[in-house]
Amino acid sequence: MSADGTWNTTMNTPMGAQNGSLTLTTNGAELSGKMSSPQGEMAIENGTIDGANLAWKAAITSPMPMTLEFTATVDGDAITVTVKLGAFGEAEFSGTRAG
Repeated sequence: MSADGTWNTTMNTPMGAQNGSLTLTTNGAELSGKMSSPQGEMAIENGTIDGANLAWKAAITSPMPMTLEFTATVDGDAITVTVKLGAFGEAEFSGTRAG
């Protein structure tokens, strides 16, 4: 199953559930796209895909500059994502294919 398309995501945060979207485009082993949330939009950087396994990075500037590292697994119309938050540990979020 392809990862291409738009995914509706929900991340549980200390501020409550945050809804967003993830737009992915694959080209062979390369992954590109963007992540959108109420806090703004982030470009996917250094994205790779290996079967159903995805990985990418995204740079943020607020509340402090850092590079977030994402790993994800696609299972049909569902995606499960883990993000490394630098010194702040990890968080998980999930999503479903839009449309």
